[in-house]
Amino acid sequence: MTAPASRPQSIHLRGHNGAQGPAALAAAQPHQVQFYSANAEIYGQGEKARALYQVEFGAVRVYRLMADGRRQISAFHVAGEVFGFESDGHHHFFAEAICGSAVRIYTLPVGADVSREILPLALAALVRAQEHLMVVGRQHACERVAAFLLDMMDRQGELPSIELAMSRADIGDYLGLTIETVSRVFSKFRAKGYIRLSGSRSVDILKPEALLDMCV
Repeated sequence: MTAPASRPQSIHLRGHNGAQGPAALAAAQPHQVQFYSANAEIYGQGEKARALYQVEFGAVRVYRLMADGRRQISAFHVAGEVFGFESDGHHHFFAEAICGSAVRIYTLPVGADVSREILPLALAALVRAQEHLMVVGRQHACERVAAFLLDMMDRQGELPSIELAMSRADIGDYLGLTIETVSRVFSKFRAKGYIRLSGSRSVDILKPEALLDMCV
């Protein structure tokens, strides 16, 4: 497990108007923007939940370590998305920056204005978690990877070219697949003309309808 990011770069803000993305929380809520390097820990499993977190830029993975040392990633969060919701005041997962990222941190308890915005954000997170369960419950690896790519395309504005901050190993731990299987499926999709790989992290979705056909 990597050490938490150093904190000298924190910027404390009140009434800041620069929040980005459709899920931006109320600007009047006191908060700070924290910068994290790749693989830096944002919070740990078992720690008290003292804040809500919104990705300003970059990406975050939320995961749990299994008893045998394996890692299960439960969620990825990209710019504009909020995470850190807990029902009992403690974190049940680890959260790490996947790449160099900025996270807007809203200290709990949040004000009334923010509370009104939290419910739809929490419900959206719940729906995404339910959809993830549906994805990992699919029998075939191709279906899981296709659903993942379509989900990332949707979360990045439905643009046909998407950036995957996460590695193939991350994707495997998220979908319940090995890194070899993920790489093999990507290669298969490329050979069929469904996608084009522009470097290791950029993917052009050429035939979204072909991917969608695998998911219905």
